[in-house]
This record gives sequence, C-alpha cells and structure tokens, in this order.
Amino acid sequence: MSATLIPGAVLLEPGAVRLEELERIWRSGLAARLDDRARPAIEAAAALVAAAARGEEAVYGVNTGFGKLASVKIAADDTALLQRNLILSHCCGVGEPLDSSTVRLMMTLKLLSLGRGASGVRMETVALIEAMLARGVLPVIPRQGSVGASGDLAPLAHMTAVMIGEGEALFNGQRMAGAEAMSRAGLVPITLGPKEGLALINGTQFSTACALAGLFEGWCNARAAIVSASLSTDAIMGSTAPLVDAIHELRGHPGQIEVARIMRALMQGSEIRESHRDGDSRVQDPYCIRCQPQVTGAAIDLMRSAGRTLAIEANAVTDNPLVLVGEGRIVSGGNFHGEPVAFAADMIALALSEIGAIAQRRVALMVDPTLSFDLPPFLTPDPGLNSGLMIAEVTTAALMSENKHLAHPCSTDSTPTSANQEDHVSMSAHGALRLRRMNANLNAILGVEFMCAAQGVEFRAPLKTSAGLQVVLERLRQHVPSLEGDRLLAPDIEAAAALVRDGLLTCDIESALRLEPEAAVARHPSG
Repeated sequence: MSATLIPGAVLLEPGAVRLEELERIWRSGLAARLDDRARPAIEAAAALVAAAARGEEAVYGVNTGFGKLASVKIAADDTALLQRNLILSHCCGVGEPLDSSTVRLMMTLKLLSLGRGASGVRMETVALIEAMLARGVLPVIPRQGSVGASGDLAPLAHMTAVMIGEGEALFNGQRMAGAEAMSRAGLVPITLGPKEGLALINGTQFSTACALAGLFEGWCNARAAIVSASLSTDAIMGSTAPLVDAIHELRGHPGQIEVARIMRALMQGSEIRESHRDGDSRVQDPYCIRCQPQVTGAAIDLMRSAGRTLAIEANAVTDNPLVLVGEGRIVSGGNFHGEPVAFAADMIALALSEIGAIAQRRVALMVDPTLSFDLPPFLTPDPGLNSGLMIAEVTTAALMSENKHLAHPCSTDSTPTSANQEDHVSMSAHGALRLRRMNANLNAILGVEFMCAAQGVEFRAPLKTSAGLQVVLERLRQHVPSLEGDRLLAPDIEAAAALVRDGLLTCDIESALRLEPEAAVARHPSG
C-alpha cells in the first residue's frame, strides 16, 4: 500500500518533525505518513541490506544471531525465520497495556526513524505501519519489560508481532488477536525481510513516546499552575510587587520572566488587589507566593530543555546496525541506548515534582487561619461544625510526597542484561512511564488549589478578582459548586483534576497565557 493513498494523515518529514506536530498526533488520534521524498533513501538502504543478505560476509542482524549470539552465522534460507523468531522471542512484556494515544505516537516515531533511510527496511514495511495507523490497528503493548538499553526491545516486539499476524491489537475499540485485527482492517501481515525485525524492535520509540506524552501533559499542568497561583495570590490578598518585571529581568532566566509577565497580566484589574495596595502592613509574603515565578519558571525552563532533547530523539535513527548508504556499508553502533531519553524524563519528573510542591504549599497557606490573612479556617463558612477543605489539603500533601519519591532519578540506575553483553542500561522506559502517574497526581494537586483559591476569592466579595481570573472561577463553578457545608469532596476533586488535565481552566484565557513549549532562549543583562 502506497503512503500517498492514505487520506487525512499528518505528513511527516523525517529529521524535521516538530514537537507540536507530534502532540497533535498524540492528542487528536490522527494518522501519520511519511513524505514521499523519504522513499529513495529507504529503498537504497533496503537494497544494500538485500545485497548483504546474499553475500558470504557475516553482517550483524542480517545473517547472524543477536546479542551474545552475534557470532553464530545464519544460512541465507533461514533469514526470514531468523527475523520472525526474533520478534516472537522478544514479546516478553508484562503489565497493563500502554494507552492507545501513546501507542499511536510510538508507531509514528518508528516511522520517522525508518524514514531516515538508514535502517534497511523495505518500503512495504513502512507502508504497513502507515496503513495500521490510518485504519486504527493499534498493537496491545504491555508497559513493563524494557530497560532502555538495546532499544525498547519487548514493547517494540509486541508492536511488530501484529505486523506479522501475531500478538494482540485493538481495532474499533475491541481487543483481539493481531491476525484478526489485521484481517478486519483489510490488511495483510508481512513476512519480514533481512534485518527488518531487528530494525523494528531496536530503538527508543517506546521510551521517547512515553516521555513525550509526559511532557505534553506536564506542559498543560505548568500552564494551569500559573493560573492557579495567580488566583491563590488574590485569595490570600498577596502582594504583586514580587512580579515587577525589573526583578526578573535582572536575573535573566526566560521561564521566570515569562511566568511573572503572565501573572501580572492575569491579575491586572483585580479589585481584591487594589483594595490592599495602599496601607498593606505585610512586607513580604511566604515563598510559595513570593517565589512563584522563580520556581515554576525554572521548571518550565527545565521542561523546555527536556523537550529539545526529545525533539532530537524523535527525529533520530536509533536501531542497529545502521545502513550507511553513502559509504556502502552496514555498521554496528549503539544509538539504541536510551540515556538521552532517560535524562530528559528525569528532568521532566523534577519539574513536575517542584510545580506540585510549591502548589501544595499554597493550598496549605489558604486553609491555615494563622497564615491565610482573614480567611476562615479550612475555607468553610461554618468552621467547627464543618471541616471544609481540611482533608483535601492532606490529599495534596500525600500526592506531593508521592511525586517527590517518583522524581528520584531513573537514569542513575543500571543492571547488566543479556549475559553481560548489555552491561550498562539507561532505564529510560522506567523514567518515562512514571511521568503519567506524576502528571495525574499533579492534576489533582492543582485541582484542589483551584478549589481553595476559588473559595478564598469568593470570601472576598463584594470585591472581585480580575476579569480573566473571574472567567476561570466561573468555569470551575460549572463543575465544582462553592463549598457552603461539608459534602462528599472526592467527586469535586476528581472533576477539578479533570478540568486541569484537559486544559479547560486555561482555554478561555489563551491570549494571556502566551507561553510556548519551544520558545525562549536565555537572556542575561549585559551590564
């Protein structure tokens, strides 16, 4: 099936795909296909592999065994069976299946890698991945089993198994045998050619897809945290003096400068702020209010740095051996090692943990009558009889602590595998997978902060917050009513967390949130 026959797909240029394109595929469910200009390079590499398969010289992955068995020469008649056995033997994943959006992204990343023309697969193999994406055949991929070393071997083997009519897949929302899913979609499984199995399971596409999903979710949380921080500042009648632009320009970090700018814009015109601008006896607010740009801005800069690494990795060739068409040879290397992805995932984890840590302190500030500047204890109008948001704050503390544990670096871990052939591994899969759990925890922390901040702002009536933040408050109240007396709060927290996760508390104020994942280079004062 030719790539040009696939309608409605995102067109990918191997080596030049941007994060925003990948996020669109991840969020929207759109299919993807390679630009036809990638075809000559793919075909040239495949021809070089075919020639090597016919030759007498031992070429790793083409006519030899794998890993510790690389010294075992394989007869030409057995190369197809060699590749099939490779896939079947490597389908060793366990645990819950990876979500469909990330599976789709993983397949897209594999397309990008193969599209560079250094893997030696045939065009029909590439076209089959495109067709599976177009027709909604998504392999069932267990989440556990990769150490991010010789690539994400087990997860990618489960992907490839469906391509050869094995394994399991989702089709039209139903889980079924891979062969049945392919048949229902009108697709024919392939017989793998020389090196194709190895090209498909070598690589970092599972780790990278999971890390990118964590980045995309994290970016949504970071934007929400700027808004929740602004609303919390108004709720406790905090000072906006620490947001003065000159303070942040003197330090020069772009994320810090941007967060302060956005918070100033969001709070502009707040009646609450104007009511205590003059005669305010407080010299300084606690750090969780005063240092919001410094903390959240630093986290944003860290996520941008991770994003740059992941953008490179998304466009990279990471299988082995590589087909160097210009040199006419096939060379073994180590591009499959997931260390860059592991580092990026660890950076994202640190950012998520710190965004949640300072947000949790803002929640604690608002519910504590000794610190919240005239707000009632636990933000309930009738404290004592009612406990209000007392235990909601405890929940945020639990989630914050869990994220701190999860933020422990995975990239510093290693264990030898495969009879010590793979004696240093990256643990990139572990690092990337934990980001989804951390983001879900952060959704809930920020959801509770929005609940507390909204309650606090409403206690300031008849004074109102700014027009922009009032819109946010009204959107929240469509799903989470004001807390007048104690009620079951778990559904409220779940609803608020979902609003954060889906970006619904920031969608009405996009003009104020001019914050891009790939923006900003560092600025430093010249003097």
